[in-house]
Amino acid sequence: MKPKYQVLIYNFLSFAILFLIFRFGLSLFLTLDSFYLALIAAISASVLAPKFAVLKTETGDKILLKWIFIKGFKEL
Repeated sequence: MKPKYQVLIYNFLSFAILFLIFRFGLSLFLTLDSFYLALIAAISASVLAPKFAVLKTETGDKILLKWIFIKGFKEL
């Protein structure tokens, strides 16, 4: 599989998992409308989810990870 598609899948899965955790976790503690719960969960997940990117080098493509809890970039 091309690294471009792997990065797309990693970004989607990281967002989706965090979104579901926030969505159902917030519904246990807050009594808001489902639209507002989804909106808060989407914003929280997009901020806290790790970001993946492809770096093209002379030796080939590399997948990099950027996350707010990790300083700098990490190569996968």
